[in-house]
Amino acid sequence: MTVTVPSPEPVATGPAHPRVDPERWPDAARLPRASALRTAIARRVVETALARLPLRIQNGTTPTAVPHPAPSGEGPPTLTLHDPAAFHRRIGADGLIGFGESYMAGEWDSDDLVGVLTVLATHVDDLVPAPLRRLRGAWAHRRPDRDRNTLDGARDNIQRHYDLSNDLFALFLDPSLTYSSAVFDTLPATSRAFRAAQHRKIDRLLDLAGAGPGTRLLEIGTGWGELAVRAASRGADVLTVTLSAEQRELALRRIADAGATDRVTVELRDYRQVEGRFDAVLSVEMIEAVGADYWPAYFTALRRLLAPGGRVALQSITMAHERMLDTARTHTWISKYVFPGGLIPSPEAIARESAAAGLTITHDTGFGDHYAETLRLWRERFVAESAAVGALGFDHVFRRMWELYLAYSEAGFRSRYLDVRQLRLVADGREPEEPR
Repeated sequence: MTVTVPSPEPVATGPAHPRVDPERWPDAARLPRASALRTAIARRVVETALARLPLRIQNGTTPTAVPHPAPSGEGPPTLTLHDPAAFHRRIGADGLIGFGESYMAGEWDSDDLVGVLTVLATHVDDLVPAPLRRLRGAWAHRRPDRDRNTLDGARDNIQRHYDLSNDLFALFLDPSLTYSSAVFDTLPATSRAFRAAQHRKIDRLLDLAGAGPGTRLLEIGTGWGELAVRAASRGADVLTVTLSAEQRELALRRIADAGATDRVTVELRDYRQVEGRFDAVLSVEMIEAVGADYWPAYFTALRRLLAPGGRVALQSITMAHERMLDTARTHTWISKYVFPGGLIPSPEAIARESAAAGLTITHDTGFGDHYAETLRLWRERFVAESAAVGALGFDHVFRRMWELYLAYSEAGFRSRYLDVRQLRLVADGREPEEPR
């Protein structure tokens, strides 16, 4: 079939979106520069790809304030384009970054956001024809140097996410304030089981690390202190480090409220600056923030900090190796707006980098279905608390961005694009004795 496209003259940046603050959200407020040819090609590719998927595509003119899930059994999810021209122009200029920014600007919606994103994630390898995939570099942006996780850069990157507001996270996390995948006893999960499921996850990690009375335990990535408190309740002496001042402040209060101050020390410190030797080192979904350039330093630090006979217990999100390599080369919507400097590792990357540092994996369990349910519960509560999020000073663009992030992540696990794993690592390939 012959496709006729306009001449490749540049399309000027459009006017600011009337409902998007151009100072806070400049790239969502204004349409990007893009040639008419590039936009036309993007439209043709997108329309052809979507036509093959189990989705309903419709054009609309009135944005939906909050998308609602479609009732079960009513057919495929619907993607509604309120401004098709803007939608295709953004994708033509910026690929998946443009796809996300188009949602932030209210140019598309869905009756089932997770459903649409799950379909797209499931068929991600088929969306772009093979010849065009080889031209990925023509539209994919390079990651900015400012996002590299140097000592200063890592602190800035962590603060851009975790220092948003403790009150914001409290609105959608479970009462334990645990911001990582839970392990439920049954699926689908219920909100009533959430806190117990987070404790189950923590207890499994503490068991992998052999944490008990007198254990010298290091936690890399404090969160809001729940793991440290739970380790202290077993009799461990805990040093936990974080780069988030907001998290440290609240963690200290929660540790004091739990009566664990004598057993837990919380330091504002980079993992590369920690000294000493520990019987157990734990790190829960922190490796994703390290960045590929610094994985050797991360695993070298784990090995250096481990006392003879000690154990490392990690929880990490993972993705397939080839997908990781593609993601590592580009600036994504997630890295631009949610987790600057981060990269989800592959199981192969973890095995290679840990082995190079002298560590051996002796336990490896995946439970991606549980993360999908964890994210669903977070997302449902976030949407229900939209007014409260707004009262904290987060505008409607932020709320759309954050809902897309939670839905995007949930879809990653539902489609098996992502997984989450708990691992135990030991030094010199020697399995420590189980604690008595």
